[in-house]
Parts: sequence; structure tokens; C-alpha cells
Amino acid sequence: MQMKICLMPGDGIGPEIVTQAVKVLEKVAAKFGHTVQTETALIGGAAIDAVGNPLPDATVAACKAADAVLLGAVGGPKWDEIDPAIRPEKGLLGIRKALGLFSNLRPAVLFPELAGASYLRPDIIKQGLDIMVVRELTGGAYFGEPRGETVVNGERAAFNTMIYSESEIERIVRVASEIARKRGGKLCSVDKANVLDVSRLWREVAIRTAAEYPDVELSHMYVDNAAMQLIRDPSQFDVIVTENLFGDILSDEASIITGSIGMLPSASMGSGGPALFEPIHGSAPDIAGRDIANPLATILSVSMMLRFAFGLEAEAESIDAAVKSVLAQGYRTGDIYVGEGRKVGCAEMGALVAGAI
Repeated sequence: MQMKICLMPGDGIGPEIVTQAVKVLEKVAAKFGHTVQTETALIGGAAIDAVGNPLPDATVAACKAADAVLLGAVGGPKWDEIDPAIRPEKGLLGIRKALGLFSNLRPAVLFPELAGASYLRPDIIKQGLDIMVVRELTGGAYFGEPRGETVVNGERAAFNTMIYSESEIERIVRVASEIARKRGGKLCSVDKANVLDVSRLWREVAIRTAAEYPDVELSHMYVDNAAMQLIRDPSQFDVIVTENLFGDILSDEASIITGSIGMLPSASMGSGGPALFEPIHGSAPDIAGRDIANPLATILSVSMMLRFAFGLEAEAESIDAAVKSVLAQGYRTGDIYVGEGRKVGCAEMGALVAGAI
């Protein structure tokens, strides 16, 4: 198979972690007889510095022409004071919209070797943690109209609109149901139906849509309770599906209880065209260029790419197994080092994983 990948290293640690991920991808491709063609494109602060736009037209074209897209990281304090209309994050939101990426898949998995790095009590951790959060990505308060500022009683006021159509809810629940069907068969839909009209519609449509999957057990949970239950007993969850704002918060919570956001990948997918794969952590400008960033989330994003974009399960599993092997040997980057094992840098960790393929 020939794979055409658009690389968007972005800002901060983005270039160095993408470099390591590509190293692993090329090793897997060689082992399994595939070829990889890459093209690098600008996004975020790097694009602002180069052409004054966080998402150049050339980047959109390169992404659309690819089979899949691999992103490093976007943003940093360097661009905090610029016009909000062209902040680096606008590049990320823009490419999601341009590619029609409506579902964000965020696995939160605790590797047994990293149990000591988790923020949860050992008795909770020993029950296991393997959750897939499916977040709707193009609707809700982040994109709803109307939005903006006005004047109320003589003072400034701002507003956003949380809005969802039935079709938007249906398609994300279908994605989540398909994933649950291939995992543990349990789907928890998270909303705030006791308060929000939009959540009442969400729940109604979720029930109707999930009925098409009789082999999947559907449950419902209010978002505040879900946030608490993720800490109290994360083992009760298999797949969580929720809207954009709630998903943004819950997926970050689910990730951090694993011990480090430096370990967790993500995928953003649409109904057709290339999907985008990226680590969930930020650009970490304070450690950029120091060869101490953790590349494993980006490497595991390549695993998700092979699995979800190309249907290459054996190739994806080879990366997962290589990461587990390296961790089992005691190698750790600084963010997952808790006093045991050997601390290594970004490049060495990438080389170790590639060598274990």
C-alpha cells in the first residue's frame, strides 16, 4: 500500500515529536511492505510567522490531497497578544472545518508499566482504565451562531449559542456505537438534559439512534456526574459520547488520570476524505528544542492512523506492542519518570520504539 501523509509539525515541540513519529511510521511501512510519501505544510504560529495566516490555502490543499494528516502541536505564548481572528488555534479549528472532521476519538489508556504515574489511588487503578471518548467536533457552543458581544444594561456582555441538529447528533452517536460494538459493547452518552434544551434533544436522538445497535448497551449520565465518576471509578466506562464543550473537558480529564497527557493520541474523522491524527498535549514551548519532549502520544497517533485511516490492524498493533515493550524495559521520558527506570530524551525514545518494531 502507498500512503500519502501530510505532516503539519506546527509549533513548540511539534517538529521534534513529528520527526520521531515519522521515523516509526517508516520502520513499520518497511517491515510490512508499504511505501510512505510525506509532504510538510504550515499551520498555527509557524504559519503566522511565515505567511501571516494560521491556515494557508496551500496547507488546506495539501491536506485534502493526502490520505491522512499528522499534526504535531499548535500555539504558544509568543502569539498570545495578536489579533484573536488569526491566533494559531484558528488554524486547528479551520482545518477541522475544511476537512469536515466531526468526530474526535480520544482513547485514555493506562499502561500497566505507568501505574505509578497515575494521579488515582492504587485500588482504583488496579481495576483498569481503557476508555474511548468520542467528542462531537464541529457543533455546539464553539461553532454555534449567533455569537459575539453586545451591551446589556449599559455594560458589555458576551454570548455563544449551543446548538445541535438531529443529523449532527445521529452521526456522532453512530460513530460511537460502531466503536463500542468493536470494544466492550457499552456506550455512555453524556449530556445535561436536566437543564439544557439542547441536551434533551441530544438524549432523545441518542436513544433513537443507539436502538439501531441492539448489541450495544446504552446508558446516560449528566456531565457533572460523569466528571466525578471518571475519578471515582473510571473502569465503569467503555465508550463515552458527548457534545463538543463537554467532550473537550471530559477527554482532558480522562487523559490526565492516566498519568501523563504525553502518552495519549487522538483522531479527528469525518464522513469522507482524510482524517487528522495528533497527540492531545499542547506545544509545550518551555521545553521545545531541548530533546526532552515525550513523542509517544504522536507515535501512538500513527498507530491510530494505520488502524482507522488505512485499516491496517497488524501494523497498528506492531506500534502498540513496541511502545509497551520499551516501557516494560524501563525507558521513560521526564514526564512519566517517577524515580525508576532510565530517563531518555525525545530522539532516543523514538529510536527505541522504532528499534522495537
